[in-house]
This record gives sequence, structure tokens and C-alpha cells, in this order.
Amino acid sequence: MRFRPLLALALALCLTLVTACSGGAKAGDRSSLTYDDIHNTGLANDCPTLPDSARGSIALDPSGDYKLQEICMHPSEVYVKGEPANKRQESQFVAGKILTRYTTSLDQVYGDLNVTGGGLSFKELGGLDFQLITVLLPGGEEVPFVFSSKELEAKADGASISTSTDFTGSYRVPSYRTSNFLDPKARGLTTGYSSAVGLVPAGDDFTGETVKRYVDGTGTMDLSITKVDPATGEFAGVFTAIQPSDTDMGTKQALDVKITGQLYGRLEKA
Repeated sequence: MRFRPLLALALALCLTLVTACSGGAKAGDRSSLTYDDIHNTGLANDCPTLPDSARGSIALDPSGDYKLQEICMHPSEVYVKGEPANKRQESQFVAGKILTRYTTSLDQVYGDLNVTGGGLSFKELGGLDFQLITVLLPGGEEVPFVFSSKELEAKADGASISTSTDFTGSYRVPSYRTSNFLDPKARGLTTGYSSAVGLVPAGDDFTGETVKRYVDGTGTMDLSITKVDPATGEFAGVFTAIQPSDTDMGTKQALDVKITGQLYGRLEKA
């Protein structure tokens, strides 16, 4: 009898834990998640997914106007091509560790989709279409870059969105730094000094390392669709992008960065 209060307390504790664990929204249902469910969890950085059974296709009318909406690209792996150890070796991509925690995905990207005689043509128009990311290489070097889909123009064969649709095209990579950014030596593009104090550029050997300028880059991207839900117009798959890294406003050589990850989007008739 004397153990009954202890048993009652243990039972109440178990019921409390079960209720707490079972309450709230399901992790896989993004539409029912609240702010508290997402805050500081990293879930906002994930893209929606489709089940493996989504293996349909969506036929497109050549005379119709379409849009791709809610495009999400979540980087899962980043590789950087560095200098070879010696001249006899070729440069290879080396896997890096993503240091940026919760803000690496492009989201709500949208654009026009046109059906032409040669296939499909997509033109990106806006959205959350760039993110600043830094990766750590095995040797300890940190490589920053702007993951972007700005002004992406991609083409694909066929007249439908199916599990064999592959878009390929190029996009603009904006400068990692803005014109008002000052480096540790107070060098900038529109403010500060054009060269470090006490070091006056003398010829081309020094100008390239001291004088700041705004430098855009160009990347190439492949969007491979592997899942399609004709009922909702949703599609999912994987993407691969190759683009330049940060150049510190033109004062250092850009490195080739390869980004791979998950893709999601939705087709909508305009």
C-alpha cells in the first residue's frame, strides 16, 4: 500500500510525457506547422517533398501560358575545385562542409514557362533567389559564395512535365560584397580607400589585389525532375549547379563551386 503514491506519481509522469510528445503538428506536414514548431529548428530551410509514388506527368498545351511557382532548392552537398598538388594532376572538386546553418535554401522562386516547338523554356523572374553560404575545405580554408538562381534561363526537351524532364541553363551570380562594404584595410568600392593605407598601387601587379570593383559571375544549372503529382501540379527532384565563388570584389581568383541538392516546385497555368 505504501508504494501506491509512488506508482500514481510515475503513471502521471508517463501520461504527461506521452501527451507532450504526441501534441503539436507532425514534422512532415509543413502546412500545419506553427512558428514555434519551426523556430530555431532548421525546418524552414528544408524543401517540401513528394512521395515515391508520384510518378505521373503533366501535359502542356503549346498555346497555353504557364508559370513555375514556389521553386525551392536546398543544397545538401557543396564541392570546391582547388589548385592541384602539382602540375601533372588535374584540378578536382573537393567536398566541403557547409558552415552556414539555417539560411542556405532558395525558396518561393518563380518564373514563366513557355512551350515552343523545340521543347520547354523557363525564365526566372524573382523570389528568394540568392543566399550567402560559406563552406569549410579539408585543409581549413573557408570559401564563401552566393548561391543564386537569378535570371535563370533553362530549356528542356518535350512538351510535358514528367519524371524524365531535365532543365539546363545559365544564371547570374551577383557579387558576394556590396559596393559599400569595407575590408579590414578600409578598402571599398564607393567608400573608404581604393588601396591599403601606406601601400600605393604600382602597376598591374598590385592593382588587381587592392582596387575593388563589382564583379558578377555566371553559373550553369541542371534541374532533374524525378517526381510529379498531376493532381496538384507539384514536382520534385534534384539539382546541380556549378558557379564561381566570391572574389572579394575582384581582388582574388574565383574558385569553381559545385552545389547539389533537393528540388521542389509547382506548375500553374497563368
